[in-house]
Amino acid sequence: MFDFLSGYDLLGAFWVTVQLTLLAAVGSLIWGTLLAAMRVGPVPLMRGFGTAYVNIVRNIPLTVIILFTSLGLNQTLGVNLGSQNFDTINFRLAVLGLIAYTSAFVCEAIRSGINTVPVGQAEAARALGLSFTQVLTLVVLPQAFRSVVGPLTNVLIALTKNTTVAAAIGVAEAALLMKEMIENEAELLLISAVFAFGFVVLTLPTGLILGWVGKKVAVKR
Repeated sequence: MFDFLSGYDLLGAFWVTVQLTLLAAVGSLIWGTLLAAMRVGPVPLMRGFGTAYVNIVRNIPLTVIILFTSLGLNQTLGVNLGSQNFDTINFRLAVLGLIAYTSAFVCEAIRSGINTVPVGQAEAARALGLSFTQVLTLVVLPQAFRSVVGPLTNVLIALTKNTTVAAAIGVAEAALLMKEMIENEAELLLISAVFAFGFVVLTLPTGLILGWVGKKVAVKR
């Protein structure tokens, strides 16, 4: 029944999907945390930038952002991200686009966690002479991260599925291979089932494991 799979690198395609997810997740967590810090910071210019970035990027389709990284950054501006290989450039551009998009959602998740930290704790820390950066990194963010494991898990699962958009610029991940197989094989239902199962395998354990972690590290109020 599944003999048609033998001529395709199915595991390789899903491995590219996993790489896209992991690299974009790390980058989005870093950039999203910085954006959240800007949004709650004392500097009006930084608050304005963070707010504008989140509100604008969240309302732009991911496909548009991914295409812009290829057509705008690479083909128009000549940005190659340190490589001359076409496939490598597209992979890195896809990661960049995913980070730019996903970080806006990470920012809002973390900001919601920051809002759960009692204001009195931050005020007490400032009274001890700590700077805003020290209060944020030593007092607020550790508690905020513990309270938003669940929302961040949802963002990670959405990111895993959003990697399929990278096929728009030729990244050889699961969605691109699926498109190729549908064009070459007369097994639409089986092909769809195989790839659907593949994404369930990637996302379901992630949700279960991080859901358990979220319950274990949740801040008791």
